[in-house]
Amino acid sequence: MPPLVPLHDVPMDRPDDLGKDELATSFEIFPPREKTAEDQLLRNIRGLEVLKPRFVSVTYGAGGGTRKNTQAIAARVAAETVMAPAAHLTCINASRKKIDAVAQEYWNSGIRHIVAVRGDPPDRSTVYEPHPHGYAYAADLVAGLKRIANFEISVAAYPEVHPEALSASQDLESLKRKLDAGATRAITQFFFDPEVFLRFIEQARTAGITAPIVAGIMPITDFERIRKFSQSCGVTMPNKLAALFDGSKRDPAACRRLAVARAVEQCRHLHAQGQREFHFYTLNDAHLAADICNLFRDSWRNGRTAPRPPREV
Repeated sequence: MPPLVPLHDVPMDRPDDLGKDELATSFEIFPPREKTAEDQLLRNIRGLEVLKPRFVSVTYGAGGGTRKNTQAIAARVAAETVMAPAAHLTCINASRKKIDAVAQEYWNSGIRHIVAVRGDPPDRSTVYEPHPHGYAYAADLVAGLKRIANFEISVAAYPEVHPEALSASQDLESLKRKLDAGATRAITQFFFDPEVFLRFIEQARTAGITAPIVAGIMPITDFERIRKFSQSCGVTMPNKLAALFDGSKRDPAACRRLAVARAVEQCRHLHAQGQREFHFYTLNDAHLAADICNLFRDSWRNGRTAPRPPREV
């Protein structure tokens, strides 16, 4: 892999008021099951340091199943890299007392950024029910975290509406409550049509939401896997993507090139419309995320058009 080149020079503690010639990036990783895989992941994400991301978020498994792993990896990101960790925290299967204790542990260990989400039950077919002694929803969790310490807090936003929301307006009201409770920014669910995100931004601003909204970018590294995941999340996958990726099924290298090209094209479209903040769902492939960021930076700074998919696909 060629040396990584910084995408931008925005300090990690810079306020969220980027100029037209600046970009902000962040990355999401998830806790591996095996210790050896955890070590490998930490070695790989060190390659993202030169990109100067604002933070690296560490997810929380469904039902809170990876809480200890999340805490361990967030602590290692803080101790073994120069990047700021953001630890996910959910409302699922825990009392307020337990969640508050975890948050206090984070603060005491020097972790100042929490990604606060309601969370999903371990079985996605199960209807969500708040813990009788817990935080019912993400807005309640945000308010609780702010009572514990002055955390930087990111929350989730849904350009295509949360699957359980009764309407788009109700979903925006929920987002506004989270931000009004003290969240710093919203990070969107991934999407594949840039216009979906742009319409969502317009709707959010009309609804009185002024906080930064970061575009969540998911590279399509495994089309069938991402397609099924998208269906479960209520994310629309344009029909043209199936035809585009069909020819790369038996060629992993071509699929990887196409994944990079598609993600860069998506970022450039959003950048042309004024978006300056991007959150990459890495699926623990730090090299792919770095390739996307570097190509995006190069094509943007050099004024080239978005890269097209490989000719052979």
